[in-house]
Amino acid sequence: MAEIKSTMEKVMERLAAMDIAAAPDELLADEKKKEGMRLAAAFLRGEEVDLAGLLADQSEAVRRALVAGQVQALLRNIVLPREEAQQKQAERAMLGLLTVGHADAELTQVFGELKTVLDRYLGQRNQIRQQLQDYFSQQLGQLQAKGGMGMKIRPEQHPKYQEEWQRAMGELDNQYGRALVQYKELVQKRLTM
Repeated sequence: MAEIKSTMEKVMERLAAMDIAAAPDELLADEKKKEGMRLAAAFLRGEEVDLAGLLADQSEAVRRALVAGQVQALLRNIVLPREEAQQKQAERAMLGLLTVGHADAELTQVFGELKTVLDRYLGQRNQIRQQLQDYFSQQLGQLQAKGGMGMKIRPEQHPKYQEEWQRAMGELDNQYGRALVQYKELVQKRLTM
């Protein structure tokens, strides 16, 4: 048993030595990726950050890690917008990604298409909301006209409204979500290759 234990100890020592040898590079890459994420977050907050300029004097490994962090943080902020503020944040993230990618023609085209997708999504979302409100306002108006209700109820308070809204949003999110994922994957591959 002592022989097995000593062999185990040797294996553990070798593994520890390998971890120590690899750790500085992995730690540096992880640290630089987090730094890239922090820089991207500062950019999104509107702070003066030169995302591309910070990459210029870096070694290839550090540059890759910084770009990976920046791209990850910026892509997280491109979502299907529920409101105008999210749309503006997504546009700011696209601007940051263009900066990191040195505004090449392919990325510019991709972000033009992506902006169109986000605009259409928000427009359809608002249109669906308005249609549901109109429909349920009409239904509630008919009930009130027949004397079935004494108090005024907003369309959003109707039990069927939320059910229809959730169903419609599920379909819309599914349709546009697939396109959004494809664009984001394309951008990530383009910038982190």
